[in-house]
Amino acid sequence: MEKRYTMARLSVNLNKVALLRNSRHTGSPNVVEFGRIALEAGAKGLTVHPRPDERHIRRTDVHDLAALLAPLRPAIEFNIEGRPTADFLDLVAEIRPEQVTLVPDAPQAFTSDSGWNLSAEGETLKPVVQRLKQQGARVILFMDPDAAQTPAVPATGADGFEIYTGAYAEAVRLHGLDSEAGQAALQAVVGAAQVGQRLGLMVNIGHDLDLLNTPPLIAGAPFIHEASIGHELTGDALRYGFAEAVRRYGAALAV
Repeated sequence: MEKRYTMARLSVNLNKVALLRNSRHTGSPNVVEFGRIALEAGAKGLTVHPRPDERHIRRTDVHDLAALLAPLRPAIEFNIEGRPTADFLDLVAEIRPEQVTLVPDAPQAFTSDSGWNLSAEGETLKPVVQRLKQQGARVILFMDPDAAQTPAVPATGADGFEIYTGAYAEAVRLHGLDSEAGQAALQAVVGAAQVGQRLGLMVNIGHDLDLLNTPPLIAGAPFIHEASIGHELTGDALRYGFAEAVRRYGAALAV
């Protein structure tokens, strides 16, 4: 009998809503309001990435969104992403989210565009992972779509990994899904995901996912647990409205 998987969860990343808010001093758009809209439209979680310079999400947003989610957790999850600096870890200890996604970004990084090199940084991550798990968090490592790196994840103690899908999205955008480059990028993500599944790891995906490139990933790896989507969803919200964009992305994960 063919194995059936639970539909991948949509966690709406609110960074770009906060970025727009930060371009004025009016408090609009309100991040908590749009978090509520996302949840009412069917999102199964909210994601934030509070960077040290607070270019988008601020520490106060993290606390405000935690208050919004408080009556809904743990069924509706809070995912906090970031480099494990002392300030970040202190914030996470205050909030106690269901999931913490660790990224290797330098403070000045434009965006999260590369994963951990576990051969060089795996030992350093072990005590961080242990600390976060002792606080009750599921720990996810942000990784490149490299099946050769995936077997190193369990040694860190992490519960799983999020595959960086930006290179895949770019290949599809520039060359098309059916091109050699598009198919190679798709198979790189699917291959890393399959190794993770065989190892018993939770597999998430994220970065530049949209309504066209998401369904092929889910079809190739139907066991994906969660997709964290923000930038393209926010762009599509200009076309469809925020709630409708959330519903469409939820449908894209249900293929």
